[in-house]
Amino acid sequence: MTTTSPAAPRDRSPDADTRAALDAALARLRTGSADWRALPAAARRDLLREVRAAVADAADDWARIAAASKGLDPRHPLAGEEWLAGPYAALVALDAYGASLDALARGRSPLAGVRLGTGPGGRTVVHSSPLRASDRLLLSGYTTEVWLQPGVTPHEARDAAGLASRHPHCAGGVGLVLGAGNVTSIPFLDVLYELLAEGRVALLKVNPTQDALVPVFERAFAPLIRAGLVAVASGGGDVGAYLTRHPGIDHVHITGSETTFRAIVGTGEDRLRVPITAELGGVSPIIVVPGRWSKADLRFQAEHVATMRLHNSGHNCIAGQVVLLSRDWDQREEFVRELHRAFGRTPQRPVWYPNAADRLQRVRDVYPDAAWFAGNTRAIAAGGGEIETTEYFAPVLGVIDLPGTGAAFLDAAVAHANDRLTGTLGANVLVDPATLRDLGAGFEDALARLRYGTVGVNAWTAFGFLTPTATWGAYPGGTIDDAPSGISVVHNALLLDEAERTVVRGPFRPFPRSLGRGRFSVLPKPPWFVTSRTGRAVSEGFARFRMDGRVGPLLLTLVRAFGA
Repeated sequence: MTTTSPAAPRDRSPDADTRAALDAALARLRTGSADWRALPAAARRDLLREVRAAVADAADDWARIAAASKGLDPRHPLAGEEWLAGPYAALVALDAYGASLDALARGRSPLAGVRLGTGPGGRTVVHSSPLRASDRLLLSGYTTEVWLQPGVTPHEARDAAGLASRHPHCAGGVGLVLGAGNVTSIPFLDVLYELLAEGRVALLKVNPTQDALVPVFERAFAPLIRAGLVAVASGGGDVGAYLTRHPGIDHVHITGSETTFRAIVGTGEDRLRVPITAELGGVSPIIVVPGRWSKADLRFQAEHVATMRLHNSGHNCIAGQVVLLSRDWDQREEFVRELHRAFGRTPQRPVWYPNAADRLQRVRDVYPDAAWFAGNTRAIAAGGGEIETTEYFAPVLGVIDLPGTGAAFLDAAVAHANDRLTGTLGANVLVDPATLRDLGAGFEDALARLRYGTVGVNAWTAFGFLTPTATWGAYPGGTIDDAPSGISVVHNALLLDEAERTVVRGPFRPFPRSLGRGRFSVLPKPPWFVTSRTGRAVSEGFARFRMDGRVGPLLLTLVRAFGA
C-alpha cells in the first residue's frame, strides 16, 4: 500500500484553470503518441541517454529534497535510502532499458547473451542479474531470476522479449500514472514502463506527499516533456478523479492502496471505462527457517528483519510485516531478543506518512501487550489476527509461531503465508546454508508454491524492486474485481512477457564471515540496512558511480562500507 490521494467525490472537480491546463497537456500527449509510435528503437535509446543526463544533473536535489520531505537531515545515515530508492534506481533502470533498446535496434532480442535455465515444474528461468561486472562488484552475492509462467519455452521467451518496444507501431495511446507517495523513484519508473513496455505516452499525476519533487521530476523528464511524450501534474483527489474519467486517457496505472484502487474502479454507471493496472502492496511474510545459527548470525539477521520493517519508517508496500517462526526452534527466544535489540538500536526517525499515527494507535488498541521502541514510534506484536490481514504501512512487526522444523516447518510457513496473509506482492525467506543443503530440491519446490510476485531468499524482496531487470508486481491472477496486490508488473527492463515471479537470492552471512560459508559477498553490511552507520555515504557513492563511472571514488566508497 503506497497510498495515492483519496479519490474525490464525483461531483467535485478542479477549478476551470486547472481543467484547462490538464486538457491542454493531454492534447499535447495525444499528438506525442503518434510521434512515439514512429520513433525506432535506436532513437528511443538515444532519447533515454538524454534523460539519463538529466537525472544525473538533478540527483543531488532529488536526494536532498526527498530526505527533507521525510524529516531527515540529508547527511543522516538513513538518508542513503533516498539516494538508492531515488536517483540510483532511476539511473540503473535507464541503463537497463537502454541496453534492451540497443539490442532491439540491432535486430536482437533483449535476452541475447542472458543465461536461461530451468526451474521447478520445467519453468523457464531468466537469470536477470547481475549482467554487468559493476553489478557483480557493487552488489556482490546478490542475484535475481525471473521465473516465467509454466509452459513458456526459452525460444518463446526470446522471441517475445521487447513487448511494445519490439513492435512500436502497434502500440500507442495516453496512459495516466497515479504516482505513489512513499518512494520517490516509483512514479519515475512507472512512467518509463508505460513508454517502453506498453508503448504509451504518459501523464504523471504526482502524489501530494511528493509535491516538493515536482520540479525535480520535470527536470529529470525534460527531454521527454519537450518531445511531448510525458507531462507532470500535481493536485489532490479532485485532479485524480478528473483524470481517471477524462476521455483523453486510454489506460490508468496506480501504485497505491486497495481502497484507492476500488474508488478509481468505481461501480455501476461510474465504472472505470479504460483498462487499469496496479501495484497495491499487502502483508509480506518473513519466513525464518530454523537451523543452527551463531550469535553473529542471529544479530545480522535480526538487523535484516528490522530493515525489512523499518526502512522508510515502515512506509513501504514491500515492508516485511509478519515474521513466521518455529515454536520448536531451540534458538527462537534468542532470535526474538536480538530482534527487539535491533528495533531498539535502529536510529529513531519521524513516522511521516499521512495517517500513520492513527495506524499506530490502532496497534496499541488491538495489541496491548506489544513491545514499543524509539519513543513509542515502532512496535513488535506477538500473535496473529488483524496484523495478518491489514497492511499497517507503519513501523509495526508481527511475530507468529508455527510448529515444526526443517521441511515440515517450511511447508507450514508456505501454507500460512499463502492462505492467511493478505496480498501476493512479496515474501522473504531466511535460511542458513547448512539447512538449505539439507532441504535440497524440496526448498525450490517450496519457493514454487509461494504465491508471491517476488520471493527473497536471504535478501529482502525490495532488492527485486531496485533491480531493473527483475519484474515487480503481484503474483499473476489479479483482476479488476479481485486484485489483492494489484494487476500486472512494472520495471522488467528486459521487457519479458508472461513473467510469473522474481526470485532474489543473497548471502546469509556478510563479509568476512561469507568466506567459504555459503554464498560469498564482499559487503560487510549492505548500505540499505537501517543499522548501517555509513549508509548515506555508501549509497550516495553507489549512485555517483552510476552517474560518472569513476573508479577512484568508488574504491573510497567501498572502503567506507567497511565502517558500517
